[in-house]
Amino acid sequence: MTGKYQMKRTTFLIELSIRKNATFVSGILIKYPDHFHKNFSMINFDKFTLSNGLRVIVHHDPTTPLVAMNILYDVGARDEDPDKTGFAHLFEHLMFGGSINIPSYDEPLQKAGGENNAFTNCDFTNYYLTLPKNNLETAFWLESDRMLDLAFSEKSLEVQRQVVIEEFNQSYLNQPYGDVWLLLKPLAYKVHPYQWNTIGKTTQHIAEATMADVKSFYSRYYNPNNAILSLAGDIQSDEIRVLAEKWFGPIASGPENTRKLPAEPDQKEARTLTVHRDVPTNAIYKAWHSCSRMDKNYIASDLISDILGSGESSVLKKELVKKKRLFSEIDAYITGDIDPGLFIISGKLMPDVSIGEADAAIQDAIDTFCHNGIKATDLQKVKNRAATGFEFSKIPLANRALDLAMYEHLGDINLINKISTFYANISLSVIKQTANEIFQSANCSTLYYLTKSAK
Repeated sequence: MTGKYQMKRTTFLIELSIRKNATFVSGILIKYPDHFHKNFSMINFDKFTLSNGLRVIVHHDPTTPLVAMNILYDVGARDEDPDKTGFAHLFEHLMFGGSINIPSYDEPLQKAGGENNAFTNCDFTNYYLTLPKNNLETAFWLESDRMLDLAFSEKSLEVQRQVVIEEFNQSYLNQPYGDVWLLLKPLAYKVHPYQWNTIGKTTQHIAEATMADVKSFYSRYYNPNNAILSLAGDIQSDEIRVLAEKWFGPIASGPENTRKLPAEPDQKEARTLTVHRDVPTNAIYKAWHSCSRMDKNYIASDLISDILGSGESSVLKKELVKKKRLFSEIDAYITGDIDPGLFIISGKLMPDVSIGEADAAIQDAIDTFCHNGIKATDLQKVKNRAATGFEFSKIPLANRALDLAMYEHLGDINLINKISTFYANISLSVIKQTANEIFQSANCSTLYYLTKSAK
């Protein structure tokens, strides 16, 4: 699985309002069991670090026969050489190609009753699996062996190279609107490595990747001191420590990776790009530079994206889809990156609506929002949806393992239990102030994505 993991709470299309032990859905009261909030509102965990630098997190849940294992490597697209992009994503594939002692990763995991997947984004690469508790050691065996020594071969590299190139062609070049991020990101970023997508700049970089290139990338980043291992299930810290020491403890630390990424300078003037493609309708994509994931204004910007574009009652959908009928669909969202990211508004136009009229309508709606703000009741509704999203996102075992690793990666694992309170405490004034800081005309990059027949 590849794509942009937003690193934010689950967003629901239905509007929910959570209370102590119940939720109203479209006026219907749904009663939760008494243990629901007790089990999921607070995530308990233990944490320890092996001598080789591997951080291990353990979450005990006695209610399930399964165990979820998550291993997060601190390497993403932002860590790549600008002339050799797409390597983090390539390794998402290569890591399933077999290790020095295990020719096939999937076969023994399936025999143990397990499932697995992975994803890559600009900031990290994540591998995860679930399996029955009584086969837990199989997971340690599999994950430690591919961290110890991946089985590189020219055949494996060539197979995965072709898989990635085909994915690039199918998902980005041969699909309607597929190349939007390949166009929008380098329009918005001129210095920072967020200017290329996770798939890479071009298929040429992967096509020309040598065995020396991939081995160098692996030896630098796929090491215990550059990883976080988290587990969730009916497990105890003592047993996990024994297994971690047994299987991961002997693996040597790798080099320390200190990032010195170039900071994107403030954008001083609006940018535009117009392209014509074989697509059914015109579209517009607007990107404003926004704050980093751990910035004090991140939560406000996330809530603003929900206010503007999430759900049928959002500002842009009510004004531009339902009332003025300028767009068939419109959305607002943030990229949620660790370094300063983007606030995106994207929409597909109705027939006979000009791109100029559509762009002006978006700007008018934003200007009105920045000037007038939002009603307290509307903000509370968005907060309620966020609270519900947090609660429901804790239900899947794999989500809890991932969230623990992610917040540890961000630098504060305790955010897993504090983040919902931070959302609840955002004020109307902070929403308005943050919106006015983001939506500066000079801070915006706009992609006009037009049909071939459009003038």
